[in-house]
Amino acid sequence: MQAGELGSEQQAGQGEQLERAVSLLQGGGVVGYPSETVWGLAAWPERAAVDRLYQLKGREANKPVQLSCLNSEHARRWLRPGQLEIDRLAYFWPGPLTLLAWAAADCPEWLAPGGVVGLRVPSHPVIRALLATTGGTLATTSLNPSGLPAAATFVQAEGYALADLLLPDLAPDPLLTLSDPASPDLKISGLASTVFDLRTRQVLRQGSISQAELLAALR
Repeated sequence: MQAGELGSEQQAGQGEQLERAVSLLQGGGVVGYPSETVWGLAAWPERAAVDRLYQLKGREANKPVQLSCLNSEHARRWLRPGQLEIDRLAYFWPGPLTLLAWAAADCPEWLAPGGVVGLRVPSHPVIRALLATTGGTLATTSLNPSGLPAAATFVQAEGYALADLLLPDLAPDPLLTLSDPASPDLKISGLASTVFDLRTRQVLRQGSISQAELLAALR
């Protein structure tokens, strides 16, 4: 078999995995995926699917999941209007930044406890391909049982055995045909995203983006 034929078969196999992942998510399943930070778990943003995500992780009910979005336009759909600072911080998207902000009135409480929603726009092409084929938003969290470190490799993710399906950490060209020209690095850093509370302008979890960088963008 020639190299081109082997590449085509690999692309076809990964495309089939993506299709299977979409089907699993629509049926309430949980899919593991690589991001530019750590491995994550995704579920359809519906109550039953998110409840299962909590059960698999052993996650406390008062710790909300985040919403991973394909782009800032999808993220804004979940936000209360008038939070104009989002436009400046969207400079860091796609990328390792999770923003906490006031949720839109129609965002359910189980996705936004206390009216606060966590939003992220990842840059890794695998999760972006998944978001592009599932409407642009999924409920996500790190891939690990609560209290243990987040998986930073496929082997670690597989060992935790939390997902109904693990997507590969290498995306073929067909999966990179998205709505923007981003060509992100496939490397997984192992460092979780920076969490920034837009309401207080404070970093709640330090990642690769510093509070100084975020505050500078807000000036």
